[in-house]
Amino acid sequence: MVVELHSGGSNPAGAPQPVVVWHDLECGSYRADLPLWRELADAHPDGAILDIGAGTGRVALDLARHGRRVIALDHDPTLLAALRQRAARLDVETVCADARSFQLPHAERVALCIAPMQTVQLLGAGAGRSAFLRQVRAHLRPGGLFACALVTDLEPFDCTNGGLAPSPETCRIDGVLYTSQATRVQAGPSTIAIERHRRIGDSKVIEQDLIELDRIDGAELEREGAAVGLHPEQARHIPTTDDHAGSDVVMLRA
Repeated sequence: MVVELHSGGSNPAGAPQPVVVWHDLECGSYRADLPLWRELADAHPDGAILDIGAGTGRVALDLARHGRRVIALDHDPTLLAALRQRAARLDVETVCADARSFQLPHAERVALCIAPMQTVQLLGAGAGRSAFLRQVRAHLRPGGLFACALVTDLEPFDCTNGGLAPSPETCRIDGVLYTSQATRVQAGPSTIAIERHRRIGDSKVIEQDLIELDRIDGAELEREGAAVGLHPEQARHIPTTDDHAGSDVVMLRA
């Protein structure tokens, strides 16, 4: 199925920003985790929610539409610009910063911090992740909760060697077709490599995008959290869907 979109959601000055299109196409349709974030938001009703790795606002905008103030943090200013445009009059504040060294305006501390999808697996093993957890701890109120998702159910494949691959993700914006095709998932000893081929229109040019996720399980992340003063609680699980891998959500309390 091809979804028809318009460039106004990506760049009001003209052609859409490719980074926004690819982010929306590859991440924006995921919905399986939203009930959990809403549940946690209801359980922590005071103050803002900090959404780390917010991108174009898949989770942040959903929580804001349910009446919450959200601080959306990401390192990519283009994605955050799209989020601000979409937020309109919703109570969303954006912060452009590295998750391993961020500081919130006015030294604000929150009762709930979330890191959806695989954000915590993109920060670098060891020192990078520890720096991130220290920043999270510093920005949580006493008794505040940090909840972060870890991908758990990725099935390796390589369609470049004749293996089966998922159906491509496609959308049409102002008549131009954008296609993203996952071509390889390879699990190594310390990382998981995810490769995609991206194409705009009928161009012969194919962009290769490679993401490497740190391999880490919930128990290891809980130990790393404990080392910076965060206390593990019962983890949650988000099941696999037809289009997306499942994830474990680690819960760490200040």
